[in-house]
Amino acid sequence: MTWEIVIGLEVHTQLSTNTKIFSGASTAFGAEPNTQADAVSIALPGVLPVLNKGAVERAIKFGLAVGAHIAPRSVFARKNYFYPDLPKGYQISQFDLPVVGQGALTIQVEPLSGNAKPYEKIVRITRAHLEEDAGKSVHGSTQSMTGIDLNRAGTPLLEIVSEPDMSSAAEAVAYAKTLHSLVRWIGICDGNMQEGSFRCDVNVSVRRPGEPLGTRREIKNLNSFKFMQQAIDYEVQWQIDTLESGGKIQQATILFNPDTGETKSMRSKEDAHDYRYFPDPDLLPLDISEEWKEQVRATLPELPIDRKLRFMAQKDEEYRKQLRHDVTVAFNRVIYGLSEYDANLLVANKEVGDYLDACASIVGSSNAKLCANWILGEVSAQLNRDVLDMMQCPISAQQLGGMLMRIIDGTISNSGAKEVFRTMWTEGGEADAIIEAKGLKQVSDSGAIEKIVDDILAANAEKVAEYRSGKDKLFGFFVGAAMKASQGKANPAQLNDILKKKLTG
Repeated sequence: MTWEIVIGLEVHTQLSTNTKIFSGASTAFGAEPNTQADAVSIALPGVLPVLNKGAVERAIKFGLAVGAHIAPRSVFARKNYFYPDLPKGYQISQFDLPVVGQGALTIQVEPLSGNAKPYEKIVRITRAHLEEDAGKSVHGSTQSMTGIDLNRAGTPLLEIVSEPDMSSAAEAVAYAKTLHSLVRWIGICDGNMQEGSFRCDVNVSVRRPGEPLGTRREIKNLNSFKFMQQAIDYEVQWQIDTLESGGKIQQATILFNPDTGETKSMRSKEDAHDYRYFPDPDLLPLDISEEWKEQVRATLPELPIDRKLRFMAQKDEEYRKQLRHDVTVAFNRVIYGLSEYDANLLVANKEVGDYLDACASIVGSSNAKLCANWILGEVSAQLNRDVLDMMQCPISAQQLGGMLMRIIDGTISNSGAKEVFRTMWTEGGEADAIIEAKGLKQVSDSGAIEKIVDDILAANAEKVAEYRSGKDKLFGFFVGAAMKASQGKANPAQLNDILKKKLTG
């Protein structure tokens, strides 16, 4: 009998403020232990929290990006539990009145196996609330002892909670990747998973079709998309095997061991009432006015969903009708008419799309496809080879656009352009100077090309006769011979045109 998989995610996104959420201590990563733990972080008696305005604005920004309700009034609460790296004995978080309410995120799912085609899905977001991070327990630093580093205590987090809308590891990974891309795109988080800036807790349960939701187990602190997929696959199979053998699933918090590929129970899972939430008496309710919300909206960049629409749009009026005016305010509105495949690749990373826009501004929107081909082809291949990202690309969009203009105006051929590109990549420089220095300029003089063609046809009279008798495949022979005679510099379009006219007599 089949089983249904039910998955929901809680994602802890570290906000990109320079200081902590309730104090002025630095949030810089990598400092010596406890050097960034101020009086508020270590909970000295009598200290009071002061809310970081930048953290609130980043939360609002996220809510607007996912079309969520922004609460005009939200409340901070104390979440009570004991842990060695939580000096206060409670965490300041939000409970029943979070700053961000219900929203949604559209994801593109790439099935992890089989021949299934990619598909689109909407995942509902339940809420996103502000909270402070705890410190860090450092195991093994001293023999038989655990150290406590409170540098991270008080770092601002936005916990983004989804509905249990995902039904496979592929969907969960696609959601996490899309969310990761979005928070980096809008500039609220650096997304560095190795440093713990983006951590995922995955709630997994299974059930028979038509039955109520099963008992969930929460896989904590996953900071790798690969490990997320492995952890979910293992946990799903473990739950199914347990139920089919007559066992019961106990609600629990579990950890994934990437060395063994297995999940292991850490502790029984707490419910909300276990934390004894109550409003923090040291913090006033947070009021967010419409004016403040609109000020934050004005700082939003063009969002991935809008950019994809613009890249694919064929007609300006159709694009403007579909545009999410309520989300994005002002940005480049030039449409390109690209395929959905190209658009998906180009909006997967903000810097790549920015590069296309800058390149297309040089060559014109009608030549955006040429830009896209080079960015997704030669540029991406070289970046992958040299293990670079788009921000580190040694060829600027303006340089690439200048080179592509020389293809468009017939100054160089595609093969000549590749040589220019390789030189620009390794040595730098502008296209025109490289073309001149390397003698790559195409021969576009019709008289000169006609003379080359006449010489080739005169030297191959028998093949001319064969071609005229119906052997059309010989056309490639004549093109190759003429290009060789011109040292590869003859304008291909002109050469083909002249050859066709000459060969047909």
